[in-house]
Amino acid sequence: MKKLLMLGGSHFQVPSIKKAKEMCYYVITCDYLSDNPGHKFADEYHNVSTTDKDAVLKLAKELRVDGIVCYASDPSAPTAAYVCEQLGFPSNPYESVNILTNKDLFRDFLKKNDFIVPKAKGFSAFEEAKNDFKNFTMPVMVKPVDSSGSKGVSKIESVNELKNSVVSALEYSRAKRFIIEEYIEKYGYQIAGDGFSVNGKLAFRAFANEHFEDDGINPFVPIGESWPYNMPNRVHNKIHDELQRLISLLNMNTGAYNFDIRIDYNENVIIMEIGPRNGGNLIPQVIKYATGVEMVEYTIKAAMGEDCSDLKMKDIEGFWACYMVHANKSGKLIDIQIDESFRKNNIVEFEMIYNIGDEIIAYTGSNGTLGTMILKFDSMQEMTYKMDNMNEFVEVKVE
Repeated sequence: MKKLLMLGGSHFQVPSIKKAKEMCYYVITCDYLSDNPGHKFADEYHNVSTTDKDAVLKLAKELRVDGIVCYASDPSAPTAAYVCEQLGFPSNPYESVNILTNKDLFRDFLKKNDFIVPKAKGFSAFEEAKNDFKNFTMPVMVKPVDSSGSKGVSKIESVNELKNSVVSALEYSRAKRFIIEEYIEKYGYQIAGDGFSVNGKLAFRAFANEHFEDDGINPFVPIGESWPYNMPNRVHNKIHDELQRLISLLNMNTGAYNFDIRIDYNENVIIMEIGPRNGGNLIPQVIKYATGVEMVEYTIKAAMGEDCSDLKMKDIEGFWACYMVHANKSGKLIDIQIDESFRKNNIVEFEMIYNIGDEIIAYTGSNGTLGTMILKFDSMQEMTYKMDNMNEFVEVKVE
C-alpha cells in the first residue's frame, strides 16, 4: 500500500484525509497539534511542525512515503514543495511556491511581469516603514507577508495608526516581515474560489463571490463564498487568461489553487493572492455540489503522480455557498439561533467545531471559525441577499 504524508490535521483538512483513505492509501498526518481532529482518521500521526521543512523531509525519508499533500494551508505549501523537490516527487517548483506564499515577493513578481498591482513594499521594522510611509497614497493595507486566514491584516488611513498595525502584522508573521500596499477599490464582489492546472494549463476553475462582514470585528476575514460569480462570461474569461499567464510564468505543473482577485470599474483584473493549494472554508466541497468535480481527489492524484488529464471545465449548476459560523466577541458560547425557514430550505450541511458552553475567540481570523455550513439557494438574488445579511438568519449568543 502506498504511503501518503498529509501536512496538517485541522478541521478544514479532514476531508482530504478521509478522501485519501477512501482512495486506499496509507495516510500519515503530521503537525504540532496532536489534538487536531484529522489525526484520528489517519493511519499514523507524527508531532512534527508542517512549517519545519527539514524536519518534514527527515520524516518523509524515514517513513519512505510516496507522496506529500498540503491541503488548505498556505504556511505548509512551501514545505510540501521543498520536500517533494528534494525527493523527486511530483510538485510545483519550490521557488514559485515560495513567491506565491510571500506577499512581498509576489507583489514584486507581478510588477516585474506587467500585471496590474497596487503599490506595495515589504518591511521588517516599524521605523523603516514609518520613514517610507509618505510615499504611499491613503488608505493602505498592512499585512504579514506570510500569514493565512486574514490574520494580522488591517486597513489604515494615517501614519498615526501604523504602529498598532505593524505590531499586529508581525505577531502573525513567521518571517517577522510585513507589507504595506495601497488599497484597491473593488467593483462588485471580491473573487474567490478554486482552480486546478494540469501540466501547466488551467484546466478547471470555479470563481465565487467572496463575502465579508463590514461591521465585523475584522472586516477583511471572509465569512463565506458563493457560486457562481455574478459577473458576465467576458469577465470570467479575462480572469482565466490572467491566471493562465501567471501559471505559465511561474512554470507551475499540476495542482490546486485558491484565488483572491479583484476587478476594478474598468474590469481590469487585479490578482491579490493565489494560494498554491486547495481553499479552506469547505470551498472544494461546495464546488463538488455545484459542478460534480472532486477537487480533493485530483489533489491527491497529483501528489501521487497519477494522471489528471481527464479533468475538464464544468459549469456551475444551481446556487451554492459556504458560511463560517462566528462571533464578534470572545467569551462563552451560549447558543446558536437559526431561522427555521433558513434551516429547512437552505442548509445542506451544518457542523459545529465548538460546543455550547465552550470558551470561544472573536472572529479576527479564520481560526475563530465556530462551525461551517454548506448552503443552497433558488436564485442569485436570494443567495447574495442572504449571504450579505446572514445575521438575519444565524445568530450566535456569547457571554
